[in-house]
Amino acid sequence: MRMGKPRRIAQQGTSYAGIHPLASLLESGRATCRKPSDENYARESCFLRHGPDSMLARLPSTHRLAAWLMTCCLLLLAGGGRAAVSADSAAVSAPVVLLKLQDAIGPASADHFVRALDKAQKAGKVLVVLELDTPGGLDGSMREMIQAILASSVPVVTWVAPSGARAASAGTYILYASHVAAMAPSTTLGAATPVAIGLPGIGAGAQPASGSAGTGASGAAGGAEAPHDVMAAKRVHDAAAYIRGLAQLRGRNAEWAERAVREAVSLTAQEALQQDVIDVVAADVPELLAKIDGRRVRLPAGEVTLATRGLAWEQVVPDWRHRLLSVIANPSFALILMMIGVYGLLFEFSSPSFGVAGVVGAICLFLGLFALQLLPINYAGLGLLLVGIALMAAEVVTPTFGALGIGGVVAFVAGGIMLFDDDMPGFGVPLGLLIGLAGFSLLLIVAGGGMALKARRRPVSTGREQMTGASGVILSAGAEGETWAHVRGERWRVRSTAPLTAGQTVRVVSMHGLTLDVIPAPETPQPQGATS
Repeated sequence: MRMGKPRRIAQQGTSYAGIHPLASLLESGRATCRKPSDENYARESCFLRHGPDSMLARLPSTHRLAAWLMTCCLLLLAGGGRAAVSADSAAVSAPVVLLKLQDAIGPASADHFVRALDKAQKAGKVLVVLELDTPGGLDGSMREMIQAILASSVPVVTWVAPSGARAASAGTYILYASHVAAMAPSTTLGAATPVAIGLPGIGAGAQPASGSAGTGASGAAGGAEAPHDVMAAKRVHDAAAYIRGLAQLRGRNAEWAERAVREAVSLTAQEALQQDVIDVVAADVPELLAKIDGRRVRLPAGEVTLATRGLAWEQVVPDWRHRLLSVIANPSFALILMMIGVYGLLFEFSSPSFGVAGVVGAICLFLGLFALQLLPINYAGLGLLLVGIALMAAEVVTPTFGALGIGGVVAFVAGGIMLFDDDMPGFGVPLGLLIGLAGFSLLLIVAGGGMALKARRRPVSTGREQMTGASGVILSAGAEGETWAHVRGERWRVRSTAPLTAGQTVRVVSMHGLTLDVIPAPETPQPQGATS
């Protein structure tokens, strides 16, 4: 009766499509589980007794590969469907997106913000809140974020939080560019004077106006004093016009914005609210959403009224791309990567091995160069840095008693100091790191020179010099120079002015081509026993 069920199913013409997604493929491989008497009975009974995995194992190799590919596609489709459902439910339940930026503004933070803002627009979010706490950052990354805000179809609220946070330098520009500017209590903003990349003191920004600080137009006029450096004046005037345009676009205090650039002034949250620099002061996200409810903002498509009171919000966690860029775009880490890359390749070329040092060195070197491409650098400093690394590597390979090594250390430290600007927050290289890397390189130079001196004092162990003085045993003594001896584990043709016999011990005195000149070794006198 147990075996009658498959026969009855087969007679009714039941399809296996509802039992297993690979039913059509199993039909093509029925010959692997058949009986000549009854094909359908054998196939169906095999399927029901052993399951689809047994049938899959009996398929030809090409069918098995197609089966596994089909299964993987079905699983991916199922997972994608579940992900789409979860994303849709998140979009419905949390119409407000919260982004946190608590570091210097650089390529990683700009990339994370732009990507998250683009996803929020595609998902139809109502509002994007940028929680900001930054000491400043790079001009290029700041302008990339501002351009994304100005072109966004979703209102962006920049909120300086938590208490004790600041929106200094580049953060002030982003705050002015946002549709709504907000701050938490006990926070500050300002000090937006641009600085240059280079040695400290060279190309410094504008100095604050001397004398007592005035208010109103007098304060702005006092801050308009032209800096002595022409390049610094160009940077300051450009930045002042840029933030003044943002203030006029959002209807905020343009006079104070220009003072923040020219005089590097700052404000607290309450002072900023009183001087019409920001729109609201809120301690947390629910209070922020409640206070901006009903406010009208201007988007590229026109003005809209915010309805944000009581809305749910969700925080966007940085993905692996942002975390990787944050690590790589750190100037100190980029410098370490370059050092590892150079020394890895140097070690691989000087003593070829399994290629581990070469592979690691190449990867680290390219990652370091990629990081330098992301960061604003001084090319003179980069040139000195590379010259220093090259000199130290040359000292290791060809010891010159410290001349190249000391010069390389000096060039490396000088290039590292010039490479980034210490005045730019978050983008300087600590002097301790430079000294540590230079000291490590100096230790490698000393160690390499010491090993070279030790190798020079060692006796020669290979080549022609090795054979001189070696002992051997005559294997056969023939006429016309056909005399062979066993020397250092090898069979050599030998010649001598003295007669030689098989088994005699000889000593090598010179080598001519592949023939050794030998002389009979003096016999060691045997100790005589005591006589009675």
